[in-house]
Amino acid sequence: MSNKAKILDIGMNLNRVGNLAADNYDKKKKRINIFLEETKKYINSIDQDSLSESFKKTFSKFLKEYSLLEKEKIKKQDDQLRWAETMMTWGNILTHRAKTI
Repeated sequence: MSNKAKILDIGMNLNRVGNLAADNYDKKKKRINIFLEETKKYINSIDQDSLSESFKKTFSKFLKEYSLLEKEKIKKQDDQLRWAETMMTWGNILTHRAKTI
């Protein structure tokens, strides 16, 4: 699987996670965690040395923020929606920027 395909899959997973979290985080935690685990596998399998220089910057920013989001605990409705929106935003950014790989 190419880096581009992996990045597109990450973007799709982040959008799924964001939609599930926005819909009902508490009821859908199990499914969210499945997508987060799959996303982690994709991230770990990416050959970062072969990424274009312009995409490396985006991917580096994503990795930093994603690490924080993955560890974050959602405590109230406002956090849930912010977390979900941030996941979807990164999903859209990665999907859009994948063409530069």
